[in-house]
Amino acid sequence: MQPTDSDDGVLKFPILIGDIGGTNARFAILLDSYAEPKEFPTVQTADFPNIDDAIQSAILDHTSIQPRSAVLAVAGPVESDEIELTNCNWVVRPKAMASGLGLEDIVVLNDFEAQALSVVALGEDQMEKIGGGVSEEGASRVILGPGTGLGVAGLIHACHRWIPVPGEGGHMDIGPRTPRDFEVFPHLEKIEGRISGEQLLCGRGLVNIYRAIAKADAREPALATPAEITAAGLEKSDPTAAEALSMFVTCLGRTAGDLALVFMSRGGVYLTGGIAQKIVPALKNGAFRAAFEDKAPHTELLRAMPTYVITNPRGAVSGLAAYARTPARFGVSTHGRRWKSG
Repeated sequence: MQPTDSDDGVLKFPILIGDIGGTNARFAILLDSYAEPKEFPTVQTADFPNIDDAIQSAILDHTSIQPRSAVLAVAGPVESDEIELTNCNWVVRPKAMASGLGLEDIVVLNDFEAQALSVVALGEDQMEKIGGGVSEEGASRVILGPGTGLGVAGLIHACHRWIPVPGEGGHMDIGPRTPRDFEVFPHLEKIEGRISGEQLLCGRGLVNIYRAIAKADAREPALATPAEITAAGLEKSDPTAAEALSMFVTCLGRTAGDLALVFMSRGGVYLTGGIAQKIVPALKNGAFRAAFEDKAPHTELLRAMPTYVITNPRGAVSGLAAYARTPARFGVSTHGRRWKSG
């Protein structure tokens, strides 16, 4: 099995689908182009020494279906025959996986490409709309995922195809704007002297905001984890946590608005991941949309763009399944990211 530059797209069924994150791995098998994916319980990456063992033990040992192809999305750069994940110790080795698991064709994509694909695979019943605006058919979209880090991707429509545009937008600079921001931002933990979106808009970013507010107010921080701060912020049981969550939501709105301008995303801006799903009440209180739309001289432009939270935790699996069914619908380059036998 060798890497191939073939973009002919067609994959042989059954197809193993996998969304591999730093903590969780979600799998499904697609029997044919008309079937709904057969889903399996979510796997904890820490429970298995490598991805091959996880697939064999958690998936293949529990079904009589033998996949012929695989489409995997991984949280890490796909640059060689050994693909390291950013936040766990698994290494994806397509050649060894093919021989060990009996696969003929393996495609490996970036995890936020899969999230971008999910935007056109999921219906609005699997999303929560935040504020106004109407999605324009065929218009560009933006996907943000505050989680372990801050994932960002675009989705554009050209030449009758949806084309995901992955990148590192989570590392754009972000700065203070309000008087309160100027009190808090000097106390934020920096990376080599700078504050990027990912220093604020992820799990550890929420903790960073919380500690900075406490320091600005000369308070001792009482909470330590993103889950504790989120819960206390939603309940308003801790004033520092409540302000931290509010600042998180506002900064997320500002960043979402910036990216909406970059991509001219008249098709909408979509928030994904566990944090966004947990803080929907805070996102709907008006602060997110106010920050999103506050982009003079383009306030009216932003006001017309809808924003959503994807509420389906397996959205990326749906996106990968949509690609696996009809690759020609999507402009996904598999150059150096596809391994075929023969």
